[in-house]
Amino acid sequence: MATTPHLTLLLRSWGQGDPDALRQLTPLVYEELRSLARHYLTAERPGTLQPTALVNEAWLRLVDTAGLQFHDRVHFYAVSANIMRRILVDAARARATSKRGGQFRKVALDADRLANPETDEQLLALDDALDALAQHDPRKERVVELRHFGGLSVEETAAVLQVSPQTVMRDWKLSKSWLMRWMEHNGDPA
Repeated sequence: MATTPHLTLLLRSWGQGDPDALRQLTPLVYEELRSLARHYLTAERPGTLQPTALVNEAWLRLVDTAGLQFHDRVHFYAVSANIMRRILVDAARARATSKRGGQFRKVALDADRLANPETDEQLLALDDALDALAQHDPRKERVVELRHFGGLSVEETAAVLQVSPQTVMRDWKLSKSWLMRWMEHNGDPA
């Protein structure tokens, strides 16, 4: 396991175009990315998408991003989490489109389901709610994305957003309530 300073150095070198840094970085981050992927896929139906496929797709998208600069390990995993979220949402949209001619239905979620969407419809509803939250309060949306999809701790999230851990906890609690209201009322959090 590489130290955080070593990973940060490799990430920065890769961002500056060093292909050797990318070669060294790949085995160091792969298992942690697989762990993130397994976390995301716990709620998916069996056979829908495998963690290895999710990691490989995310890795291809990361490698294809020219000139992407990572500040540190936490920033890298936050970006990776966002990419994995997009892949899962795209896959869910494709499945929903093929099953129902593109017609999505309203889904009410409780707190447990908000944490782990069980169906494509719930994942899509959560994604729509997060997009709406981003319009309302971008920082709160980032807190949810980093904590839920990125698996970051309160302290790591605070470091990425450059706010206090107390602010992260407050945003986390308010965001979960806002998202649940939005999803229960089909797009109206009031």
